Amino acid sequence: MNVFRLIIDASLVVKLVLLILIFFSVFSWAIIVHKRRMLKTAGLHSRKFLAVFEKSRNLSEVNESAKRHPQSPLAGIFQAGYKELSYLAKSNPRITLTPSNVDSLSRALSKAANSEISKLERMMSFLATTGSVTPFIGLFGTVWGIMDAFHKIGVVRSASLVTVAPGIAEALIATAVGLFAAIPAVIAYNAYLSRIKDLIGDMEDFSSEFLGIVEKLYGS
Repeated sequence: MNVFRLIIDASLVVKLVLLILIFFSVFSWAIIVHKRRMLKTAGLHSRKFLAVFEKSRNLSEVNESAKRHPQSPLAGIFQAGYKELSYLAKSNPRITLTPSNVDSLSRALSKAANSEISKLERMMSFLATTGSVTPFIGLFGTVWGIMDAFHKIGVVRSASLVTVAPGIAEALIATAVGLFAAIPAVIAYNAYLSRIKDLIGDMEDFSSEFLGIVEKLYGS
């Protein structure tokens, strides 16, 4: 069986379906590779930054470390908190944390965390879409191909295997390509989603720890 010959001989609709599926597959694989590198780098930078953060209680020193690890979501949260503290220090060099200041700092940390989460989740929706939609697009191509095969039966007035088999084989290729696009996307989506949830948990813990340290340093 020559797969490429079957694709060339397929109907125009099936060819269009295959082109759409190939687009989904290629783009999803590009996202899979990119997200893998991104999450790996984010985890590595976060571990390095966290090591400095836990050893040092000098916020200026920790801020310099945050600048050296821009891919770390924890570093991004810290910089937002440090920036808010610097803003408070401009109005009052001797910072005393009031409920209003704590609330302002919490909002800054939450906003930074939401921004980091958006970065981590970027393009994840395309993987989810690929995993859920491409099997149905492939199924549509298969159904259309089978309809075309039965139409040929009516034209040649013969239901022999020789008449039907090529058309059905062309149709089933669409299902195969649809699954080829969907399966890696689903596996990657679930794996990356689990990793992102772990990073979100780390961010929540870090925000709480950062607030605790600030309260110790500047509490009245």
